[in-house]
Amino acid sequence: MAIPRTRPGSHPAILSYGFRPFFLAGALYGALAIVFWLPLLYGLVETESLLAPVDWHAHEMLFGYVPAIVTGFLLTAIPNWTGRLPVQGLPLLLLLVLWLAGRFAVFSSSNIGWVATTIIDNAFLAAVATSAAVEISVGRNWRNLKILLPLFVLLLANVLFDVEVRQGGSPSLSPRLAIAAAVMLIVVIGGRIIPSFTRNWLARLNPGRLPRPFGRLDVALIALTALALASWVFWPDWRGTGAASLAAALGNAVRLAGWAGDRAARDPLVFVLHLAFAFVPLGFMLIGLAALTPEFVPAVAGVHAFGVGAIGSMTLAVMARATLGHTGHPLRAGPATCLVFAAVMLSAVLRILAAFIPDSSPLLHGSALLWRHDTKVLNLSDI
Repeated sequence: MAIPRTRPGSHPAILSYGFRPFFLAGALYGALAIVFWLPLLYGLVETESLLAPVDWHAHEMLFGYVPAIVTGFLLTAIPNWTGRLPVQGLPLLLLLVLWLAGRFAVFSSSNIGWVATTIIDNAFLAAVATSAAVEISVGRNWRNLKILLPLFVLLLANVLFDVEVRQGGSPSLSPRLAIAAAVMLIVVIGGRIIPSFTRNWLARLNPGRLPRPFGRLDVALIALTALALASWVFWPDWRGTGAASLAAALGNAVRLAGWAGDRAARDPLVFVLHLAFAFVPLGFMLIGLAALTPEFVPAVAGVHAFGVGAIGSMTLAVMARATLGHTGHPLRAGPATCLVFAAVMLSAVLRILAAFIPDSSPLLHGSALLWRHDTKVLNLSDI
């Protein structure tokens, strides 16, 4: 990752590139939202939101934390794809303000009403999707327009979330749709960057077997993944969903095995990407078994394998690597960073196990405590 080109200006450094404000804000918010979540669950604190506590938790992780990190990644990657200068300065500040306004609107929605909350909350994703589409189109980087599809699906899911809540029920379809969009981003973008970074490291420091190049098998397995996710979104309990999910679990395990991650264990920044992606086939296996044997496997286990495991671990790994690479630091994870990686992985494992245990308060508390340490991977002076 080369140090990015920026346009000279009077704005502070934090507004010079998309990853700076959005990785920082997203990581801090993701940690604080989990710290707030357990007291909220137990009725010790309250929001002024029209959302029930569990719905507020789901919404803010899926439509608060995830979009912030995705935005930081896209605004950093798109200039590399197009050769254009990055979105920075006032436009970047306005995007950040829109994101913050959404968090405030959802938290205090009982004071401002559903209509205002829906408009404010969805304005951010709409603005990011529009900005990214314009940058890619002006840069004539047509092949990367497909990356925006999951972003538009995430926006649709956010709108549907508001609709489901207003209809008087707890959202079910929209959270699954949001998770599916994030998992597809991991499958598509992860399938691009994980073998690439692994190949680069192995070619320099551990010659021998290299990651299998992208080919028709990858295209077929990505299509299978999309089909399994669509089936899960609309028919989570259908036995056909179970079969498709187990097939997607096997397919993504095959892709992961072909990336030679076992040979890159000496580099934590590379190896953690493989470990994070491993939660994708695990999530598919759990949702597949939940559809086929609901008496043995709870559906929420797969949800958190995707959410805390795949999404949480992968976003952390990408934030760490991009922050180091785009600020001119060596791509090396120190002991503290490795401990943070381990903490988030263990947080995911505890949250998945908690789904199988009726009285799981200690596991929930442990998972939340481990998750809140994820911001320590970011050196604030680097941001």
